[in-house]
Amino acid sequence: MMSLAMSLALRGAIRLYQLTLAYFFVGACRYEPSCSAYATQAIVEHGALKGTMLAAHRFCRCNPWGAGGYDPVPSARQTLSCR
Repeated sequence: MMSLAMSLALRGAIRLYQLTLAYFFVGACRYEPSCSAYATQAIVEHGALKGTMLAAHRFCRCNPWGAGGYDPVPSARQTLSCR
């Protein structure tokens, strides 16, 4: 229940950003989907805590020296490996 409330609050904050401040940063994102869309999708698919961590990691990679390009949210079923 608490995770659902946190997830809804985070998604609401992201949507508020998209409707207000994102207007000033049009075309600034180096990745597809945009960082705010990525964050929303990550929170929906992975939950509030892990989704926020994925979004923060993505936001840190979004810089002038980053590669950019297509970067989808990893699947919840995908496992990480050391290979």
